[in-house]
Amino acid sequence: MSLISENIQSVEERIRAACARAGRSRDEVTLICVTKTMPVEDLRQAYDAGQRSFGENRVQEINDKFPQLPSDIQWHMIGHLQRNKVKYLMDKAVMIHSVDSAALAQTISKEAVKAGRVMDILLEVNAAEEESKFGLTCADVLPLVREIAPLPGIHICGLMTVAPFTDDPETNRVFFRKLRDLSVDIGRESIDNVSMHILSMGMTGDFEVAIEEGATHIRVGTAIFGKRNYNI
Repeated sequence: MSLISENIQSVEERIRAACARAGRSRDEVTLICVTKTMPVEDLRQAYDAGQRSFGENRVQEINDKFPQLPSDIQWHMIGHLQRNKVKYLMDKAVMIHSVDSAALAQTISKEAVKAGRVMDILLEVNAAEEESKFGLTCADVLPLVREIAPLPGIHICGLMTVAPFTDDPETNRVFFRKLRDLSVDIGRESIDNVSMHILSMGMTGDFEVAIEEGATHIRVGTAIFGKRNYNI
């Protein structure tokens, strides 16, 4: 068994334990393997260990890796997205997690219509209001939802957040809870083309707390692949 396979097994055990604590089914949580900067061979090992959901932060990396790997992989765009790169995702990504403006949503809509598809999107929320991070304030989310919900070619599926980096995952519980409460409030508005069934939150350092607070998709890289090499 490869180290990556062992790491996935370990993460899986932690996911199951967190689900049990929260009284949730394991089936309610999708593990997205965050593969940014990782070589294709590492992705193949994760694939061979049963993983099918991979997350990338850069469009270029999806473009490079997509043709080298099996076609049943579900690619998630989880990083900040520039509007001029949107068109390259239309035949590759199943979901864009990082929509943070009407302009970006409009570009995704235009390119999706052109490609003859509907793109699932999440709105990125800067729940901790960190100056260094992208994302909407909680107050800005519902107005944006109302503005972009009528656009063709997109479907608003929920919310995403990147919580603060911390040595104590408990400190992020408040932000995960804030995101869950916000999704419930928006869901109650019963807006057409808005489902709010996805909460993308929790990473290597805090995904167990995120699961306890309702995460449906967790984005785990370091716990699976080890530390990244940003010099490549």
